[in-house]
Amino acid sequence: MDTIKEYISANQDRFLEELFGLIRIPSISSIASHKPDMYRAAEYLKRMLLEAGADSATVFETAGNPVTYAEKIMDASWPTILIYAHMDVMPVDPIDLWKTDPFDPVIVDGKICGRGADDDKGQSFMHVKAFEYMVRSGQLKCNVKFLIEGEEEVGSPNLGDFCKKHKEMLRTDIILVSDTSMIAQDIPSITTGLRGLTYLQIEVTGPNKDLHSGLFGGAVGNPVILLSKMLASVHDENNRITIPGFYDDVLDLTSEEKELLAQAPFDVEKYKSMLGIGEVWGEKGFRVPELTGTRPTFDVCGIWAGYTGEGTKTVLPSKAFAKVSSRIVPNQDHHDIAELIKKHFESIAPPQVKVEVEILHGGPAYICPITLPAYKAAEQAFTETFGKRPVPFRSGGSIPIISTFEKVLNAKSLLMGFGLESDNIHSPNESYPVWNFMKGIETITKFYGYYTA
Repeated sequence: MDTIKEYISANQDRFLEELFGLIRIPSISSIASHKPDMYRAAEYLKRMLLEAGADSATVFETAGNPVTYAEKIMDASWPTILIYAHMDVMPVDPIDLWKTDPFDPVIVDGKICGRGADDDKGQSFMHVKAFEYMVRSGQLKCNVKFLIEGEEEVGSPNLGDFCKKHKEMLRTDIILVSDTSMIAQDIPSITTGLRGLTYLQIEVTGPNKDLHSGLFGGAVGNPVILLSKMLASVHDENNRITIPGFYDDVLDLTSEEKELLAQAPFDVEKYKSMLGIGEVWGEKGFRVPELTGTRPTFDVCGIWAGYTGEGTKTVLPSKAFAKVSSRIVPNQDHHDIAELIKKHFESIAPPQVKVEVEILHGGPAYICPITLPAYKAAEQAFTETFGKRPVPFRSGGSIPIISTFEKVLNAKSLLMGFGLESDNIHSPNESYPVWNFMKGIETITKFYGYYTA
């Protein structure tokens, strides 16, 4: 049998075309009209997993979108790896900013362009192809299970119940996930921590109907202005969050943890240039890697009200809305933080308006010990394929289901991500370098070898 590098070289075009088939399915979990596409994606992955060598594959129903499950049991006495991924993607708006069709993938300058190219179709497909090689080469010395859900981008609301219902089926020694990033293409890294998340919607109501801004403006409180003032008050002059009790449970990094984090190279000038910003922003006294990986946040994700169509309409809106999120860190509880935010906005509402806050979804933070045997195996795999030892670092992103896995399945998750910050996940023009896709396949196969050695 070919080596993994030879196998990738011989099958690269097929790998890409099969991945493109998955990307072409607009499996947007947050838009109800795309529900049929979720089933198309689930069935497509079922077929791919069976062709790759799974003993069985099933599309399971949930209260929401489907779950694709597959397994290959080699020997009950051998270790078991559960691969978790998601088939759903974010909406593509604003569509006019895309340079290519988001659901007609193409390769431009060595990058796969399309929605889900990185998050998470490209990264999940690496595991399908690594598994395929291990089966066909006869090197698989462990049991492998796949759990691919269709609701990660909306907070995985039904996967927890699915795991409880199928706890025995999902029993595993380690959960392997590729839904995170590397520090840089030439700096391999393993994500050892994820921030948690809470997400809310704020509705501010002033007058009982939209008003003529000439007849009523100046005498009636404008909900847009008052909501904006409330939102702006959440950060003080040092960009520290002003919500009472917000930082009560935050654990500061130890000196050892700070030293470990400092090993990750970071160039603030390149960071600013990449993002097209004049200066970074954040809580005073912390470096950017600390701000994005170890400190909690409050952000406005969307705000709308009044008339935004073509031309003019002199209106004083009756209502204004905002969607807000808070990234939380280990030891903070996402339920508690959501309640703190809700009570805070209700308490600071001026008498001219009424405020209603709806808690939408959330999940806890997660930490992966670097002493895990699976971490050590991944460290060896990265070292072999990249020629250098990977740097452990904490990601600012959230994967809400990871902590649920630990509670329900009693198993830790290993986060082997191969994406890049420049991949524009959740944004227009999402992409994923072909090099990263292929290098990921190679590294995952090495992980199998070291984990079962």
